Amino acid sequence: MKTIIMKNEERRVKNLFGRLLLSALVMASLAGCRKDLCYNHDEHALKVQADVDPEWMQEWENPYTGGEMQFDWEAIWKEQGWPREYDEFRPEIADGIRSIVYTEGAEPAVSNLENYGGLISMSEGVHALLFYNNDTEYIIFDNTDNSATATASTRTRTRGGYTAPQNHEDERTITPPDNLYASYVPAYLAEESLTPDGLPVTMFPRTYTYLIRYRITSGLQYVSQARGALAGMAERVYLNDGHTDATTATLLFDCKVDEKGCTAEVLCFGVPNFAYKTNEYTDDPEKMHFMLRLDVLLKNGKLLTFDRDISEPMRLQPRGGILVFDDIEISDEDGMEGAGGFDPSVDDWGDVIEVPLPID
Repeated sequence: MKTIIMKNEERRVKNLFGRLLLSALVMASLAGCRKDLCYNHDEHALKVQADVDPEWMQEWENPYTGGEMQFDWEAIWKEQGWPREYDEFRPEIADGIRSIVYTEGAEPAVSNLENYGGLISMSEGVHALLFYNNDTEYIIFDNTDNSATATASTRTRTRGGYTAPQNHEDERTITPPDNLYASYVPAYLAEESLTPDGLPVTMFPRTYTYLIRYRITSGLQYVSQARGALAGMAERVYLNDGHTDATTATLLFDCKVDEKGCTAEVLCFGVPNFAYKTNEYTDDPEKMHFMLRLDVLLKNGKLLTFDRDISEPMRLQPRGGILVFDDIEISDEDGMEGAGGFDPSVDDWGDVIEVPLPID
């Protein structure tokens, strides 16, 4: 009987030892598994990321602080007799952001973010970072493989029967661009971290608006449609710092006919040879000439063209502002020619915007 009890006790001890050993093995296994699942998990691993936090500068014009005469349209807005408020023309923030990470000896890394920002990944080291909105329709981005040469331009626009004003015959005729923002970080040190580094970014405007008023003092009753052109403007803008070079273009745009004449809101890259950061011209502004045109299609089908040299007001407003073309007269002779019947042969009124097609 004693022998049986001893054997049962030995068996109980062995079973207890076995259970303890099994428990230890299970705990060790779970610990190893937990390590694999936690410390090597992507959420807890060391990464090289930046958490982009954009702030949008919603300005449609930037006053020029150089020269003898200053223009502050926000201060004198009501004096100009415009029925709308300054803030109505502020551009909306973009729908999204494209980021490009430039690393020496490597291809640029492109990613897209929401307009409120997000995470971008990169390797350890120093990088240059370029940001611009990715929701444009008419803008063309060129040379983005290099932050120093990345530019934005816009599409060619042609107009039947259009003849360029004097001194602007060699300019490309283009469509006004969309709202464009950009920001550039020349040197960003990226390091491994468990939490992404915060990166505040200011999205500066790279396009500006000119509010154009054509005042027709007589003959407005004969006007059917109107369109305009602004010659001598910058053809492109550099995304990294917002400067423009010497290349000029002519913007073709549509106008709205109202009770005083015609109006237009024209977006552009500003004037040529202008530095955004220093708010100064990079060449003598007296060399620059600008021309504002109005094409009027009368109800009888006759087309009239009016040109005005606006070099002086443009030099004082290199990045958006107000342009007034007043004292436009349409004679009764022009308005009543042809007994008021519309000429159906006038079929070149519409403009053509060239849209490049992808080539396989």
